[in-house]
Amino acid sequence: MTIDFTAERPLTEAVRVSWLGHAMFLLEDGAGNRLVTDPYGDGVGYPLPGVEAGIVLVSHDHFDHGNVSLVKGDPVVVREAGEHKVGGISVIGFPTFHDASGGGERGGNVVFLWDMQGVTFVHLGDLGHALDPAIASRLKGADVLFVPVGGTFTIDDAQAAALVEEIAPRIAVPMHYRNSACSFPILTEEPFASRFTRVQRVGRSPVYLAPGELPEPTLVLVMDFMS
Repeated sequence: MTIDFTAERPLTEAVRVSWLGHAMFLLEDGAGNRLVTDPYGDGVGYPLPGVEAGIVLVSHDHFDHGNVSLVKGDPVVVREAGEHKVGGISVIGFPTFHDASGGGERGGNVVFLWDMQGVTFVHLGDLGHALDPAIASRLKGADVLFVPVGGTFTIDDAQAAALVEEIAPRIAVPMHYRNSACSFPILTEEPFASRFTRVQRVGRSPVYLAPGELPEPTLVLVMDFMS
């Protein structure tokens, strides 16, 4: 049975997730938490959104991921590996690299794991290599995985699919790919999505994700950017 993830739900029941383009998501819960990941700057192709949040996660400080000034509301910014507690949310950052050369080409990258309202999220940032087994083990079984799929600057569709299989989330959301707004010389989401049989496209709408109501095995949820 297909679940309508776009059906509006009270935030006391489900986390609302909006894709604002590239690697930038807005997550909102019933406790009043508003969390943004990897806000982009000019030059990515997406119109800059007006967004307010109390927490911003930055995987690395490149212009298309670290434009913290875009986010209104004087948010707490987390950009380091380690354990962090912000607004009642526990965030764990894992040190990784933006390339397959130990950071020699593009530097470091932080993979974030956090829980909102009983739903566990993982954001891979601009991961550029297969995960260390110890880190992969910590992420395994997450509810929602935000995974870059465009290649060139990150893992490509095949590597992303292998990571999805390894982590086995309930939902995998592709990000960081070429589309009508972003003209970076990277792949679209199609090569990645074509590797899966369970794929659902939800259009230009936020999705509502509730604990205990997520699919199994993994569903690839393709969102349209909302900025």
